[in-house]
Amino acid sequence: MRLENKVIIVTGSTTGIGKAIAKRCVAEGAKVVVHGLEQGWGDEVLAELGTGKAVLHIEDVGNEGAAERLVALAINAFGRLDAVVNNAAIVASSSIHTTDRAFLQKILGVNAIAPFELIKAALPYLTAQRGCVLNIGSVNAYSGEPNLFAYSVSKGAIMTMTRNLGDTLFRENGVRVNQINPGWVLTETERQRKKDHGLAEDWYKDLPAVYAPAGRILKPEEIAAAAVYWLADESGPISGQVVDLEQYPFIGRNPPKDTTTITPTTKG
Repeated sequence: MRLENKVIIVTGSTTGIGKAIAKRCVAEGAKVVVHGLEQGWGDEVLAELGTGKAVLHIEDVGNEGAAERLVALAINAFGRLDAVVNNAAIVASSSIHTTDRAFLQKILGVNAIAPFELIKAALPYLTAQRGCVLNIGSVNAYSGEPNLFAYSVSKGAIMTMTRNLGDTLFRENGVRVNQINPGWVLTETERQRKKDHGLAEDWYKDLPAVYAPAGRILKPEEIAAAAVYWLADESGPISGQVVDLEQYPFIGRNPPKDTTTITPTTKG
């Protein structure tokens, strides 16, 4: 039980990668605060996790005061807080031509500012436990796809925040801050997104090798397995690190023109 007795907030955990992380945390002995926007999905996750192992908070993480309410719920329900997983994010297509000030502020608000606010609200409790933060970013942080402009900018912001706080908070508070950058992951949302783009029901079963050398893309459970290492004490004093989880070298890779009918949408 690598996370026994730890209490962990996982934002955006009613579906996808966040849900997989919450489930794996409980399997490893932790108690979790499940968070999302969908009451029905949240109730389903609670039922899967079991009585006494999780509590649910339904709210837009970008709302003013949401961070404080999440932290208060963890403390009131379980009496402590050992870790925060900043996973909640908006994945929305945009380019410089379709992005205006309001849209960019919305994306940054949820994807970068909300994680900052949650870290700040949780810091006194994380300091008491010598706990940690795990930010879930995206390989798009390095430059991003042409149609993911605002999203990519937000993921670049959180990656810089991880590097900065990973140093300062560990030195000053003993709190580690690290990040996982997933590549293309087969979440429920990604399945539906590609169907909405006009692809077949089973589009993920026949992907260009340039995007999926293994013949498939990543599973949420594989990201969750990696997350446990960073949340557990076994990662020791490692802080300020960003780890890319993808099956090919993302940076500098130029897919052939005939593979662009399916373009990957990374972490959502």
